[in-house]
Amino acid sequence: MKVTLRQRNQGGKTSLYLDYYNKGKRKTEYLNLYLEPNPKTKEQKEINKKTQQLAETIRAQRQIEIQNGTYGFRDSEKLKGSFTAYLQLLANKRKDSAGNYGNWDSMIKHFKKFMPQDISFEFVNREFVQDFKEYLDKKAIAHGVQKLSQNSKYSYFNKFRAALKQAVKDGIIPHNPAEGAEAFKQGEPEREFLTLEELQAAANTECENTQLKTAFIFSCLTGLRWSDINKLLWSEVQHSNDRGYYIRFRQKKTKGAETLPISEQAVGLLGERQDKDERVFKGLKYSAWHNLKLQQWMMKAGISKTITFHCARHTYATLQLTAGTDIYTVSKLLGHRELKTTQVYAKIIDDKKKEAANKIKLNL
Repeated sequence: MKVTLRQRNQGGKTSLYLDYYNKGKRKTEYLNLYLEPNPKTKEQKEINKKTQQLAETIRAQRQIEIQNGTYGFRDSEKLKGSFTAYLQLLANKRKDSAGNYGNWDSMIKHFKKFMPQDISFEFVNREFVQDFKEYLDKKAIAHGVQKLSQNSKYSYFNKFRAALKQAVKDGIIPHNPAEGAEAFKQGEPEREFLTLEELQAAANTECENTQLKTAFIFSCLTGLRWSDINKLLWSEVQHSNDRGYYIRFRQKKTKGAETLPISEQAVGLLGERQDKDERVFKGLKYSAWHNLKLQQWMMKAGISKTITFHCARHTYATLQLTAGTDIYTVSKLLGHRELKTTQVYAKIIDDKKKEAANKIKLNL
């Protein structure tokens, strides 16, 4: 049986379909893929090119299936399901973690730019995976002007591969087309933080959102992530004569149970104790508007760095190491599972030492 890719004009657009011919008998399969008949813009031509390539991939796949005797025997209903919708479903399951959901959401936005038309699972093969990887590497644009950072490419492609792996577990596809596809190497993470002088300046500066300011400084004094501060209950803030103040909680990111000693100054930020089942920080939100208010507060304090809420955790780590706390203790305070995660901060301190050493210069 021979499979031929053909075109037919339908409703002002060119419909692509497969023509199956065998011993005088013919049948057709419409792919629900369409070409712009008279592409004028560069974007229209690019979409036509990708659509044509996708259709040709399907044709070649069908030919191989026929030769192998597997065509028509797969669970076609599951394979014809929307892969794009499945990505969104997986992303929505992560909405309780703002950072993780944000990364999934960004990946999906880039995927939709890569493949504007909806696509079903049956067309996601090894070549498609490689094409998306190449798109992230060479064509994807962040914030309207610049290409993706190495860490963004690393994160988005890993989430794309995770989705395919989950699709295999869910019994939608028989094998993972991303298996064997080499991942991007992770770039050196940038850890922006405040110096003690900058933190003091911020503490002395008024912020439009007082709750945000209090939560940020509390994070700088404890190292807690935004997600753990947001869900912190009064019952988790505890005290004993021998241990002083501490927080007993379960990390939202790692699910690990932690007992974190905190200073009396940090406790003093929290104000009057409330009912044990109430949240310590009521109404705290993570949004673009709150990030803007945070940055405006920093600028008002004379700090020109790009500061996000997570920089408070970085600040805690670097200030602890600068104060002489050993890296193993800092690692435990941060709740890191592996010491190498904390060593990134040690490298920052080493760089600062080198920078300080080079400040003393003589005219010899």
